[in-house]
Amino acid sequence: MTEPKKVTACLIIIGNEILSGRTQDANLAYLAKWLNEQCGIQLTETRVIPDIEDTIVNTVNECRARFDYVFTTGGIGPTHDDITAESIAKAFGVQWELHPEAHEILKEYYGPEGLTSARARMACTPRGAKLVDNPISKAPGFQMENVFVLAGIPLIMQAMLESLKHRLTGGAPVRSRSVLLHLAESLIAANLRDMQARNPTADIGSYPFYRQGKGGTSIVIRSTDDDLNSRLAQEVYKMAFELGGDPQFEESV
Repeated sequence: MTEPKKVTACLIIIGNEILSGRTQDANLAYLAKWLNEQCGIQLTETRVIPDIEDTIVNTVNECRARFDYVFTTGGIGPTHDDITAESIAKAFGVQWELHPEAHEILKEYYGPEGLTSARARMACTPRGAKLVDNPISKAPGFQMENVFVLAGIPLIMQAMLESLKHRLTGGAPVRSRSVLLHLAESLIAANLRDMQARNPTADIGSYPFYRQGKGGTSIVIRSTDDDLNSRLAQEVYKMAFELGGDPQFEESV
């Protein structure tokens, strides 16, 4: 059987406030789960970068060449430090200019007198951009080829995602099975290494924990093949049982 094509994505989180620790990012986990479950797209890399034009330009250009899709969050608001749209225009070598459709959307939302120069700035995109609808605060995101530029505010970012779902083409979603063991990682490391070598299409992760005074390890098996996940989970269970690890299956995802 042919292995399903792996469709990859990268998230670029843009903002000095994220790097300073003042704001905690809430978009990464949501985007990774949404892309996998809704579209069969795997988020395989994330970068957090400052509001510096050259950094944005270089990062976007590198990532759009490496991944099927690139998503950016942050930096498309009305203030002086919101430079994402301008920077992406430079990454694509096009003008940053007023987008007529975006301008009409904001004019209708704010009214002619309420559309200040700062707010009108949110209607500027790289030339040739395709708008991404924003049903909450109306200021749209945009798409340039395989790059999708979204808001940093989580509620707005999530709404934008739903509006562009039909533009994304993915593969099979990744599923997982987990087994909880009351064993130290060092006792099962060799077994897991052998299991991973025999099953290269699965991702077998080992995560230690300490709960209610007892330590152990959670083994998470991830792949696009539910049957493979189940078989490997059974193998882990049997191994742990023979080692006295009191294994327990956890809920499948």
